[in-house]
Order: sequence, then C-alpha cells, then structure tokens
Amino acid sequence: MKNKFGFILVKPQLGENIGACARSMKNFGFSKLYIVNPKFNFPNHKAKVTSVGAYDLINKAKVFDKIENALKPFNLVISLSARRRDINKKHISLNDFKNVIKRKNLNVGLMFGPEASGLSNKDLSFSNYILQIPTSPKFKSLNLSHSLTIICYEIFKILNKNIISKK
Repeated sequence: MKNKFGFILVKPQLGENIGACARSMKNFGFSKLYIVNPKFNFPNHKAKVTSVGAYDLINKAKVFDKIENALKPFNLVISLSARRRDINKKHISLNDFKNVIKRKNLNVGLMFGPEASGLSNKDLSFSNYILQIPTSPKFKSLNLSHSLTIICYEIFKILNKNIISKK
C-alpha cells in the first residue's frame, strides 16, 4: 500500500532539504522520490550527507525537467501549499486528505514546492486537490522537509493503526 504514494519535490533549492525528505520518507516506509528541476546538480554531497540512512532513496530518486513527466505515474495529485489560492481546485483539510487517500486503486502523488516561494499557480493546476497543513495564522510557512514529514506521518498512521494503537 505504501508503494502507491510518491513524493514530488518541485524546484528544490537546498540539497539538505532533499536529504531530510528522503530520511523522513524512509522513517515511514516510503521510497518513491521524484525531483523536478532542482536548483543544483543532483544528487549533491549535502543531499547525501543529510539523508543519513536513506542514501538508497537519494540514489534511486527520479529527476525530471518537466512537472508533467513527474506526474505521469499518478492518477491523483495532492499539492501542498501554505497559502490559500484562488484557483479552480478543491482545497481539502487534513481530515479530507485522510479520507481521500483511503480510496482503492489510487496512485497518489504528493507535490511540494520550492523552499522560498512554494508551488506556483501553474504547478497547482496539475493537481486534483490542494492541502494546507494547519499552522499558526501568524506564521504559516513550513520547511519543505517538515511538511513532507507531517504528511508521511499522517499516511503512516492510517496504514499502521495496529502499530500506533499499541504504543
């Protein structure tokens, strides 16, 4: 079931964030890492070092020059954005997200934007849903790897209720 999820990083700016994302993905049992137009030559030393035990995810990450190509394996794409956008896409809550990902026969792509600016409206146009992680209204922007970690954990909780309830 975890194989149905892929994590798409659009125009990441720091190798350290990619490494931290890979590490979090591996912590929760995910392995599909897709990178679109990184701002540096990937993989770089910083991504490898920060990934710690997830070096294998860095090595098998797929790099794309076009967002459309990175999204081909997925029949549902959920984009994450700190800002509410006025575009023709359904905004969903974390509870909605949990219900959506429980559906059968879905290959879900989770798309995250660049550290400085987030996803553009054009990037968001490729998604089915937009998810905003609830944060303080005074400071909504989360670090790329932190938002990915939260999403990994939310999926992990759904897929591993028996493990979670025993702890």
